Amino acid sequence: MTDLTYAVLISPLSPEDGGGFLATVPDLPGCMSDGETPQEALSNVADAIAAWTEAAEALGRQVPRPLRHPMAV
Repeated sequence: MTDLTYAVLISPLSPEDGGGFLATVPDLPGCMSDGETPQEALSNVADAIAAWTEAAEALGRQVPRPLRHPMAV
């Protein structure tokens, strides 16, 4: 598993939303991903974090430092 610097919140998605799990990164607004299992959502959000930070740097924006302890909930 990828070592995550940012805290990740994992929550189930309703059947109406397609089921599976949603992983969000509170310290990076709009950074999220999903997956069929919590583990898949966590793996996918690691890619989303990399893309989020790369895009912010390309735009000349500062990447926020993690404010919370890394963990999956």
